[in-house]
Amino acid sequence: MFVYFEKGKTINPIKIWLQNIQDIEGSCLLQGINLSNLPFIHKWVNLMPDTHTGKGMPIGGVIATDGVVIPNAVGVDIGCGMGFVQTDIPVSVLRETMTGNGTLLQTIISDILRNIPTGYNHHKKPQESKVLNQAKNEIDKYMADSELIPQIEDGYYQIGTLGGGNHFIELQQDENGLVGIMLHSGSRHFGNIVGQHFNKMARELNEKWYSMVPAEYSLPFLPVDTPEGQRYINWMNLSLDFAYENRTRMLERVKEIFTHYLEKYTNLHPNYENEINCHHNYASYENHYNKDVWVHRKGATRVRDGELAIIPGAMGSYSYIVKGKGNEESFCSSSHGAGRRYSRTGAKENFSVEQVMLDLKMNQVVLGKHNKQDVAEEARFAYKDIDIVMSNQTDLVEPVKRLFTIGVVKG
Repeated sequence: MFVYFEKGKTINPIKIWLQNIQDIEGSCLLQGINLSNLPFIHKWVNLMPDTHTGKGMPIGGVIATDGVVIPNAVGVDIGCGMGFVQTDIPVSVLRETMTGNGTLLQTIISDILRNIPTGYNHHKKPQESKVLNQAKNEIDKYMADSELIPQIEDGYYQIGTLGGGNHFIELQQDENGLVGIMLHSGSRHFGNIVGQHFNKMARELNEKWYSMVPAEYSLPFLPVDTPEGQRYINWMNLSLDFAYENRTRMLERVKEIFTHYLEKYTNLHPNYENEINCHHNYASYENHYNKDVWVHRKGATRVRDGELAIIPGAMGSYSYIVKGKGNEESFCSSSHGAGRRYSRTGAKENFSVEQVMLDLKMNQVVLGKHNKQDVAEEARFAYKDIDIVMSNQTDLVEPVKRLFTIGVVKG
């Protein structure tokens, strides 16, 4: 980690968990500088080792603010995060057991793809949701933003769906040769609309207030002691709960599929343990350096002392289960993944479909995806080396499990 501070250019320091200034792209550093000049920043700005340019705030950015929330410092995929559960089933069983549709691994991946909607697809019938039922019971809490109310009904069709982009469901192999189940998803269209709505509201109010935050920063804010600030917090928390339930529902469905095929083709019954479900796009009210502040993590994972979390790599590479060290300098945060080296467009320009498919085949990774024409967007080549990322945050987390992709479902 090094500290970037330039008198006359930055008001607050920027702590960057990389080796040197050459390791960070210029546009990402500029966004960090913009953050450092916000009048309500507490202590400093943090950029995690997977940091790269985002909208307004870098992905892999962590800030603590005094008395305000910033929708763009959370992002539009509110509650995007990770889920994981460990099994006691050897990977060799999945690779060596044959079914009528190939190996057991291929069969399970195919069935997950059939049963969990990906990309823009939703369920054809409304699903049960405790979170959305509770929201309807407390509807007065949300009525000031009546244009968002239809998202609650639409959410019943989205709960338990994966989405697209970098979201995934993976079967993975740990150091002991056992299968783990990992997934990455968030609040789907629900959180996207909420994020856009309040960012627009903040921008319009900041213009009305003649805010000292330049519009070109794309970081309009809402004071938490205003009705608008409280409304954002209410809708953000609802989106977080929706995202958490969404991941829980998918983990349950994958476990059902996994158990069904293990029992059908072998005499094994899988046990599941060490389940983790954590966000990496959100704001929360926390105490740091003896002050209550709003910690915004945009593509960053909370890792309090002893807290377990998930840091994924790209498909066909390694992922990690980690234990937090509770480092206050990072506001108890770490990276949320490997971080992109190429934009989606750049990845498709540099890597062909054939190249990515051959790489997955060479690494014995089974891919479940309806349309493979955009597969290069999520190739492991499009991301930073996860092991280098991990080496840059040894003061933040301790790895407790290393896993490698054996099968992946993508939108």
